[in-house]
Amino acid sequence: MSDGYAGDKSPKETFAALQDDPKAVLVDVRTVPEWQFVGTPDLAALSKEALFVEWQAYPEMKINAGFVDAVTAKGVTPDQPVYLLCRSGVRSKAAAKALTAAGFKACYNILEGFEGNADGEGHRGRVGGWKHAGLPWRQQ
Repeated sequence: MSDGYAGDKSPKETFAALQDDPKAVLVDVRTVPEWQFVGTPDLAALSKEALFVEWQAYPEMKINAGFVDAVTAKGVTPDQPVYLLCRSGVRSKAAAKALTAAGFKACYNILEGFEGNADGEGHRGRVGGWKHAGLPWRQQ
């Protein structure tokens, strides 16, 4: 364990782990507007669904004090591998640390997040992240 959680995984490593381990879950910790307007991971090909729990509540962006309880309420147990996703990998790292501190055994931050870092023109989704890796996603 490094830095208070199980470690970092690339989007492709995460997709493979979700495919290979029936207990593994993906928790998207972005905000409701991000899910609605930017898109979400589509795990239908794996016969799974991503779970959605805000780490920070929009629009104030205050940390969700009920985050661990909300993840547990989604049916996630401390013995399951949990892969956490945000826009670029910052909020998901904090969420991985919080779940680990609460007794979850294998919490991973998904590097580069859903959209990755901004490119030279300030656009996301072109440099790294779930979308850029060509992994399945959808927009509402």
